[in-house]
Amino acid sequence: MLINRSDRLCERLHDNEAVFISGYPNIFYYSGFTSEDAFLLISHSGKYIITDSRYTIQAHEQTTGFEVIDIKEGFEKIFSKIPEKYIGYEEMVMNVAEYKKLRMKLRSNQDFVEMQNLINEPRKYKESAEIKKIAEAEKIGDKAFEYILNKISAGMTEKEIALEIEIFMKKQGASALSFDTIAASGIRSAMPHGVASDKTIEKGDFLTLDFGCVFEGYCSDMTRTVVVGKANEKQREIYNTVLTAQKTAINSIAVGIPCRKIDEAARRIITDAGFGEHFGHSLGHSLGIEIHENPVFSPKCETKVQNGNVITVEPGIYIDGFGGVRIEDVIAVEYDTVINLTSSPKELIEL
Repeated sequence: MLINRSDRLCERLHDNEAVFISGYPNIFYYSGFTSEDAFLLISHSGKYIITDSRYTIQAHEQTTGFEVIDIKEGFEKIFSKIPEKYIGYEEMVMNVAEYKKLRMKLRSNQDFVEMQNLINEPRKYKESAEIKKIAEAEKIGDKAFEYILNKISAGMTEKEIALEIEIFMKKQGASALSFDTIAASGIRSAMPHGVASDKTIEKGDFLTLDFGCVFEGYCSDMTRTVVVGKANEKQREIYNTVLTAQKTAINSIAVGIPCRKIDEAARRIITDAGFGEHFGHSLGHSLGIEIHENPVFSPKCETKVQNGNVITVEPGIYIDGFGGVRIEDVIAVEYDTVINLTSSPKELIEL
């Protein structure tokens, strides 16, 4: 599978083009190598993984079809191994200092050209094996949510709740977190990215939990909002509006539909309910090796939904001084079928 990815990348290159990959996500995607201390050089004339002596054995074990080069050989010698004139690099990854240093190592008839989009493009369309790994990561998240519902109580801090979730996911087989766990309660739940604090949970608080983990290199992501105690009328109104918006958006997903139309479906529900100004972010983002990938469900994204897309659907309402609600599922599109990879309950939960 990984050999085919690098072969397919070569098929998109002209005869005089090569690619130099320096960012971990694409190193992993195209080679299977799981160290960040590496580079890939891929062309019609050869495929090379460049690393140091700490990882050469690992590189031989994890990759197929690549010649492993010790970085001590020097980039002048490494770049001289390929005849291609134009070497595409990841302009969103490589910093200016690294660019200047490496550009000096090229032969006089070689030059760097920007190729981030060409390199990233295939990752928009997940293979079945990738979707299965994301689904497994999402299952760990579902189990974590079920677990934490039995732990949450007034008097706990947001950090304590986040730590419980993180430890549980690691025990269930997660290799890492997808991102810093969000646990935002009370008026802090109006912060879309309210990373867990020392705030104590109180009766009547909204509690928004947004968390994810990495399983075999792929990320999960989910959000649920609960009420610690009994919900009041306004909390119920906000929650049910977000839930309706999310369900409406998911039901509107289909191959060939522009991504902005999915965002529009959810946004219309929230706006019609009088909360439009309180939904400031896009509806969702793709995820995979990275937690934020493309395409996205946003008001401006004209990209059409395609098989292989794995995208979150996460509408929210955030009212400063009151609190907020977000509900997030991960949706996969495969064989013209829309699959919800998140199975945790979404109806309002009062603890």
